[in-house]
Amino acid sequence: MEYTEFGSTKEKVPRIGLGAWQFSDAWGVTDYQKAKAAIAKALELGMNLIDTAMVYGNGMSEKFIGDAIRELGVPRSEVFIVTKIPGHFLSYDDVFRAVDGSLRRLQTSFIDALEAHWPPAWHNIPTCEYARAFERLVEMGKVRYIGLSNYPVALIEEFRYCLSRHDVEVLELRYNIVERQAEQQHIPYAEANSMTVLAWSPLAQAAILGKYTLEDVTKFNDVRRNNPLFRPENYSQILQLVEELKEVAKKYDKTLSQVALNFLLRASSAVLPIPGAKSPEQVEENAGATGWALSYEDWRRLDEASKRLRISYVDIL
Repeated sequence: MEYTEFGSTKEKVPRIGLGAWQFSDAWGVTDYQKAKAAIAKALELGMNLIDTAMVYGNGMSEKFIGDAIRELGVPRSEVFIVTKIPGHFLSYDDVFRAVDGSLRRLQTSFIDALEAHWPPAWHNIPTCEYARAFERLVEMGKVRYIGLSNYPVALIEEFRYCLSRHDVEVLELRYNIVERQAEQQHIPYAEANSMTVLAWSPLAQAAILGKYTLEDVTKFNDVRRNNPLFRPENYSQILQLVEELKEVAKKYDKTLSQVALNFLLRASSAVLPIPGAKSPEQVEENAGATGWALSYEDWRRLDEASKRLRISYVDIL
């Protein structure tokens, strides 16, 4: 496993982390033993950054992670846990109450990185109100680092303005070879400010793995049922990109997921993908995205193929 530094800190973290949204009813991995097996393999391979959230399975994901770390006997200092607090939990007092619940489920005395999961737009909570709560948690030793997930750059700036002694170390964004909007503002911003970018959905929810036909994607019964990427007009384009990925993967003797993840790693040293995994085999495959690199020519080939896509998110016509 390759390693990098977390944000502006000297904290060593892997170039590929383990996303844990799949440990929930949204993705169907509600069997604790399956989750534990995936977590064990990740830690064995040095993939010791685990990203979760309070809302994943209404706490199920956090509880599975806490139970697994305890049962596996892994020292807490050897696991880097990122969790996220949803926008509607961001009033000052609720931040502390919500974090207390996370600490209990994770069975830990501190969280390595706490992120606001999305802005509290529906509840009109002032940015400085929850920024102060986050900073107080750092001062009290319950949170080590602060981050934001799914925030526009303007609101990131406002949040940072509200901080007095600490700064944002991590941004979490949707980023994959199909959906590259983060390259326009967020990644350059993170690079300029020594922040880590956790890339969620780095495999586009498996859309770029060549596993499904146009008919298959109409039958999903998990969170992908409503993902615009799987609508026929979008997915038919993605299948063309899949053919390019297959050719490149064959050249390197790698899988499509390894090529797609390596593409992100080559795009920016700030990017740290956090693919989910339902089994130890998938964890091992994801880890295999490190330790090698696409050539410039092959990266450009995929870059151009990706840019030919015209994905639409409009679903009401």
